[in-house]
Amino acid sequence: MDKRITIIDFVERYTREYADDTYLREKVGDTWVETDYAQTRAEAYRIGAGLLDLGLKKGERVALLSEARNMWVFGELGILYAGGVNVPLSQKLEPLDLKFRIQHSDARYVMVSGLQLPKIREIIAECPLVEHVIVFDADVPLQKGELFIGEIESRGDAFLATRRQDFEACYQSVGPDDYANISYTSGTTADPKGILLTHRNYTANVEQAHSVIGVPKGSTMLIILPMDHCFAHVAGFYFMMSAGGSIATVPAGKSALAGLRNIPMAIQETRPHVMLSVPALSRNFKKNIESGIRSKGPKVEKLYNFALNLNIGYYKEYWNQGGICQWWKRPLMALFDKLIFKAVRQGLGGRMLFFVGGGALLDIELQRYYNAIGIPVFQGYGLSEATPIICANSAGHAIFGSSGRIVSPMECKICDAYGKEVPPRTRGEIVIKGENVMAGYWKNPKATEETIVDGWLHTGDMGYVDDQHPGYLWVVGRFKSLLISADGEKYSPEGFEDGLTDYSKYIDNTILHNSQDPYTIALLVPNKDNLYEFAKSQGLDPASVAGKQAMLQKIQDEVNTYKKGGIHYGLFPDRWLPAALVVCDEQWTEKNHLVNSTMKVVRGKVEKYFAERIAYAYTEEGKNLFNEMNMKALDK
Repeated sequence: MDKRITIIDFVERYTREYADDTYLREKVGDTWVETDYAQTRAEAYRIGAGLLDLGLKKGERVALLSEARNMWVFGELGILYAGGVNVPLSQKLEPLDLKFRIQHSDARYVMVSGLQLPKIREIIAECPLVEHVIVFDADVPLQKGELFIGEIESRGDAFLATRRQDFEACYQSVGPDDYANISYTSGTTADPKGILLTHRNYTANVEQAHSVIGVPKGSTMLIILPMDHCFAHVAGFYFMMSAGGSIATVPAGKSALAGLRNIPMAIQETRPHVMLSVPALSRNFKKNIESGIRSKGPKVEKLYNFALNLNIGYYKEYWNQGGICQWWKRPLMALFDKLIFKAVRQGLGGRMLFFVGGGALLDIELQRYYNAIGIPVFQGYGLSEATPIICANSAGHAIFGSSGRIVSPMECKICDAYGKEVPPRTRGEIVIKGENVMAGYWKNPKATEETIVDGWLHTGDMGYVDDQHPGYLWVVGRFKSLLISADGEKYSPEGFEDGLTDYSKYIDNTILHNSQDPYTIALLVPNKDNLYEFAKSQGLDPASVAGKQAMLQKIQDEVNTYKKGGIHYGLFPDRWLPAALVVCDEQWTEKNHLVNSTMKVVRGKVEKYFAERIAYAYTEEGKNLFNEMNMKALDK
């Protein structure tokens, strides 16, 4: 493409080019129903025309709150065809957070699934600009001000029958610089910002994505992440459309937990070729695989670990795999693949080519692991302000530990705290410029001016480029959210945090804390099931004092692998490593707001939630590993 096209131009092109091919797969009852590209466009027309008949004007906002499903896609496309702006809302938000976004965006209508409707009903009286709530599910009794989506479609049919030229004139009037989306930040601060994304932001980023990654035509992607997630939105919804592929969605179930339980079923029944993932999901899949292997007994586990280490040694960091001295491994690898890893891959449908991993900091050990079992995780990096893709690894073009090749066309530089570009291999802030850079923040010119300077987007993330691997980017943490030691030294904690969590089956989550304090501490979420198994293997009762002390010592031993004499020694300076441990007594979840909707730990909220424990860790008693609070935290 050599033209600044809109999303509408984009959809018109691909839904006609692949008209009879399957685009959407959705489970209805016990059956997966397929919708082709032409049918997708027809549904977008019906809803778009219905919104026009309802009174939606060009540039007005429509909020959309729903689980991932076909109607999410039809809803967004309908809004855009009517000249409107979609405001996608996370299904994981609480009513108060939803109210802020609906009010702040000046949304005129709200589209919502039946499952999410109670949240909207709770706050709709406080959203006076909303004229109608459009409900996706027909089995929900409607209240005043609510319309069933079927009524919108019927109105659209009538509008198209009598005023089709008006409908076409409407969508043809939409330009590349018109807003398509207001995507709110995940809410890790008290005042989320509305990221303004234009039609051209989206189409440009899809074009850029094709410069670094591709999928075979006809491939199926299973969407696990919420559709409001910018990564799923672009890398899933629109990228797969341009690739002539299809997307399948996980059935929502009647609750969030039921939806999670549907993921293994959806994987087995759709047998996807590719999935989008984030580090937390990748870790969970790995832990589930290893749990399944352990359940088969010690002999199978020993063989699995031997085969795994053999493959990891051969494949190395992907780009440097093999070598003359590695030839003897190939026959064994082929045998183990047939005996072990083929069955492991069947657990993920049997057709998986690769994951695309979002989030900047996917531990290199996790990448080596997935490559060894035959389903590489090709790590990428981006942020919503960049619509979101900035770089990605891909088949034949991957360096584990890096975040991949920088998309093209787009400029990227690394700058110091004063905005001056630094030389290769020097860490600094990642700064980009291209057609994928957002238009700004909705109603927030000050934040816009601070973030976009002379057309350059300052990401707030820290990274570097390496002249030995031109075109690749390494992301190493947050540029603006560093820990500060008592002597004023600043350091990024993410590498240690992710590495420890990925390495240890006894630790589910970790953050480091140091705000000019005497020493660094680590807040840890223990994996109690594995720790209890360990205590029992030592002949100890996990509920006893001796059992708890053994479990705490095991956690300390895992941390000590990064200290002198440990297998990970040298990865991080000793002065950055924790001198005290806070073992937390509950998981960090979305329910207690300690992780956000993208499953990332919200550092500030964890620190506030465990403020008393942090303060205690800086006392002589609290610094002791076997303190009363750590012991109590291991109770089940």
